[in-house]
Amino acid sequence: MSARKLFVSLFCCALALGMLAHAPVSADAPAGGQEASSASPQGRLFKPTDLGLLESPDRAAWQKPDLIMDALKIADGDTVADIGAGSGFFTVRLARRVRETGLVYAEDIQQPMLESIKRRVSREGLKNVVTRLGTDTDANLPKGTLDAVLVVDVYQEVEAADNRVRFLRHLADALKANGRIGIVNYKPGEGGPGPEPQRRLDRTVVEEEVRAAGLRVLDRTTLPFQYVLVVGR
Repeated sequence: MSARKLFVSLFCCALALGMLAHAPVSADAPAGGQEASSASPQGRLFKPTDLGLLESPDRAAWQKPDLIMDALKIADGDTVADIGAGSGFFTVRLARRVRETGLVYAEDIQQPMLESIKRRVSREGLKNVVTRLGTDTDANLPKGTLDAVLVVDVYQEVEAADNRVRFLRHLADALKANGRIGIVNYKPGEGGPGPEPQRRLDRTVVEEEVRAAGLRVLDRTTLPFQYVLVVGR
């Protein structure tokens, strides 16, 4: 196996992060940021000890986090969630985008991930991040409070279409009336970073599941290796 193929293989496993690879309760976290008591088991869980694999030097260049946040119209003062927060790659970027007047919920189904994010946001001096321990179909977010929910590289890790539809409905329950969900998935086929071809979901499949959840696609954006769907009511 070539060095590049080995890296891609490791990176794919990394992005399978507990239910989503993508901030901790800081000392100044707002009330209501308590974490749930348990998480549902899942077949493919990324090891917290390997979180460094999610921070490759070129990730920002090809994944374009600013473009993704722009597509979701995330701005100062917004309340947002990073689903499957993993290493906190998007969590810290969201926290800086919404600034001190905003709030970021970092969700994962593995408590060690959340503990790692707590340490990271503390090091970076971010006080607007709260962690949530979720399950593989329920992100454990407060209802009707979020301007945007970001789901990067993990949607396909929710096993079975019915579970993904249920997952979308739970996310929609957390949105404000005009809130938006951003789903970022790898394009079908081979090449570039990302999971094996058989583990990728075509955009049309996701759009069908969005409609089944009673939602609609508001916008579409294309990245070098991924597509972005902006979803809402």
